[in-house]
Amino acid sequence: MAEKLVKIPGPDHPIAIEENAGRVVVMLDGVVIADTRNALTLRESKYGPVQYIPRQDVRMDLLVRSTHETHCAYKGDASYYSIPMGGEGAINAVWSYENPYEAVAPIKGRLAFYPDRVDSISIEE
Repeated sequence: MAEKLVKIPGPDHPIAIEENAGRVVVMLDGVVIADTRNALTLRESKYGPVQYIPRQDVRMDLLVRSTHETHCAYKGDASYYSIPMGGEGAINAVWSYENPYEAVAPIKGRLAFYPDRVDSISIEE
């Protein structure tokens, strides 16, 4: 088995994590999938900001763990969940770093949603 690449965030690939002071709501098919005032916003290099939501603020009963997994050299191994009520467009719509690398430890066990696989991810101030 090949060893996985591990990279440390730095000037060439910055990663910042901060508490989001607003309320984050994720909707799909008119149903609130997640609603929190405890999200963390992760900003990574040139990518758009991603909201990482605590599991207790996500309707886990609407998610189904999938077998899909990915690896990020900066964050670690990601597990995925689908949202069956959303059909094929919501397959692997949610990801989580259950044991992230130390540099991004605050996102451990939180969930993030692909914006194009849910109807909306709104942030209210």
